[in-house]
Amino acid sequence: MAAPVRQLSRSSDILLKRSQLIWKGTQRLLSNGRAPAPHFLQARSRLLPLLVFSGTGYLGYDQYGRYQDRRLAELGIEAPPPLASDNQVALYRSIPTRLVSRAWGRLNRVELPAWLRKPVYRLYIWTFGVNMKEAEVEDLASYRNLGEFFRRPLKPHTRPVCPSSCVISPADGRVLHCGRVVNGELEQVKGVTYKLHDFLGPITWGSNPNTGGHDPSLPDPAAFEEQLLCSPGNQLYHCVVYLAPGDYHRFHSPADWTIEHRRHFPGPLLSVSPSVARRVRSLFCVNERVALAGRWQHGFFSLVAVGATNVGSIRIYCDQELQTNAPRYTTGSYNDRSYTSPLAASPSSPLAASPSSPLAASPSSPLAASQEELPGIGLALRKGEPLGEFNLGSTVVLLFEAPPDFSFSLRPGQPIRFGQPLGSL
Repeated sequence: MAAPVRQLSRSSDILLKRSQLIWKGTQRLLSNGRAPAPHFLQARSRLLPLLVFSGTGYLGYDQYGRYQDRRLAELGIEAPPPLASDNQVALYRSIPTRLVSRAWGRLNRVELPAWLRKPVYRLYIWTFGVNMKEAEVEDLASYRNLGEFFRRPLKPHTRPVCPSSCVISPADGRVLHCGRVVNGELEQVKGVTYKLHDFLGPITWGSNPNTGGHDPSLPDPAAFEEQLLCSPGNQLYHCVVYLAPGDYHRFHSPADWTIEHRRHFPGPLLSVSPSVARRVRSLFCVNERVALAGRWQHGFFSLVAVGATNVGSIRIYCDQELQTNAPRYTTGSYNDRSYTSPLAASPSSPLAASPSSPLAASPSSPLAASQEELPGIGLALRKGEPLGEFNLGSTVVLLFEAPPDFSFSLRPGQPIRFGQPLGSL
């Protein structure tokens, strides 16, 4: 009998304690108007002040940094840009941008139903501020897919080429930076530099232009710059033009020059927007790019088309063999092609669209111009001739040799259009 009595007593104690807890909960409910929060909500409520405190502290620190930058600007001192760390860049590069860009390229080639074209294109026009009054074909329903809309040609004489300037802007966009190349280094934006050798690769196109690979040597940057110059006393200049998604996506010859060599660097397709260019050092040396090198009246001349996210397709009209963002290329290598060899491809029409396509060139359009191939010399281009196109906005970098009295007539940050002068002698 003793064991059952003890069990009964223990059960009655448990029921009493539970009744007391229920009574206390009822009193708390009646007094506060709400039931006590569960344990996991109580734990979250304890973390809330910590999150608010840390978030407020970060915002305060960020605002203090901006305040310091404003104070330096008032004093005429430009604050150095905050660069991303190596770990941040490595994390960014781990994103499969090449795969995403190839998928985007395939999507751009999908023909849209006629009823869907106008709503889609109008949304894009409203988002990026596209001026369709300049387009050769203003009817949105005529563009069968997104690719045709992105690469739309302009009306004749919409972009008059400056006849007095020796070098003009090759594309519509915004000037990120321009100036002299100093000690073999260029600026992608103010305060963020990259090496000329890393950007162009070794100078091999004079001896064996049809071989590619890695360059094991790391020459002195200033000595590399000297090797590019043809005339003693000349200087090397550069200009960076950023093409936004709403800009005209084709680029043209910036001067009268002869292309002798093409070098293709496969690589990642990171964004080249100004906000990213200010954070990632040597961004243009990392991304996939196509460098055209040759000569003009003052010596060395080069135009480099830099790829970007969703811009895996870089097309050079005179080079039908070029394939960018293709899986068969190995990242880190480069692929060369000479335009001076007998096997150089002959120029072809820049537009291969069907007659019903809005991309068909008209006889009066500058897009119908043809390049002149000079055997053993290269591909001669006249100022303003069509040269290539991007699948979406990207960046064009000009590098050219000129006398010391050359001066740019523009400033970083200003918008510019194809055909406008870059500078004068």
